[in-house]
Amino acid sequence: MSSGDGVDHEGDRAVDEEGREPHLSAGAGSLSQASSDSSSEPQPDGIGKYVYCIVETDERLELGPLGIGEGEHPVYTVHHGDLAAVVSDTPLQLYDPTRENLLAHELVNETVMMNHTVIPMSFGTIFRTDADVVELLRSTGTAFSDVLSTIRGKIELGLKVIWDREKVVAELVEEDSAIRGLKEEIANAEKGSTYFARMQLGRLVEAALEERANTLVSTLYDTLRPLSVASRSNKVIGDSMIFNGAFLVERAQEDVFDEAVKQLSQRHNSILSFKYTGPWPPYHFVNIKLKLERAD
Repeated sequence: MSSGDGVDHEGDRAVDEEGREPHLSAGAGSLSQASSDSSSEPQPDGIGKYVYCIVETDERLELGPLGIGEGEHPVYTVHHGDLAAVVSDTPLQLYDPTRENLLAHELVNETVMMNHTVIPMSFGTIFRTDADVVELLRSTGTAFSDVLSTIRGKIELGLKVIWDREKVVAELVEEDSAIRGLKEEIANAEKGSTYFARMQLGRLVEAALEERANTLVSTLYDTLRPLSVASRSNKVIGDSMIFNGAFLVERAQEDVFDEAVKQLSQRHNSILSFKYTGPWPPYHFVNIKLKLERAD
């Protein structure tokens, strides 16, 4: 993504403080930060398999020492049929979601997605043995294949929009005669007699702010949704954020989507700041509940 266009870009390996950590992914809440439920014994040296993502390939991948944790942990693939899990060896331990660990997890996924469509796994997903990883691929293979078919050739792009509340209020005062009249009434009245007018002004301003925010968000969606395959609205953070969205976009349409975001940013740069991130694996568009069963 280009810079110098009025958009705050965060490209590869960027991790936002809210909502972008790699935890909204396949199996979230089911296998994260835990070994498998199988009866497989851990390796003698207490080493397990940290799983980053699932891809469709019968070619063994070796990505070098990119793995999470201290020291060098080569990243490679474990296969079953035409599916593969991207893994690295790891001590059987819980990983804290520190920035360093999140970036290591994300770096592997982004490296893989340069050449493959990926299903990202939850941060901290650890299995005891290769056999357990193979069982994951076997038991959930149909779901993995269906999702990979759906998201093939697509990327996730994130957009957060912050507004300058004071500037918006100033615009509302100029545009809304009722708000402007109350402000003038309060300014000209004696101090003790303005309580009810100030209460009314506050209600008018809050209602006008909500309406303006809804209008701006509708404009964003009306512009960007047609350029995406799917979109998701996430919880806004703080009083200044009015939009927090994720978009699933055809990789071939990334430049078109970038340009649309740039145009929106330039059109509203007097009151809005855009924080544009990606490309990411489709964290917000994959939701597979994993259940591992040991074959007889």
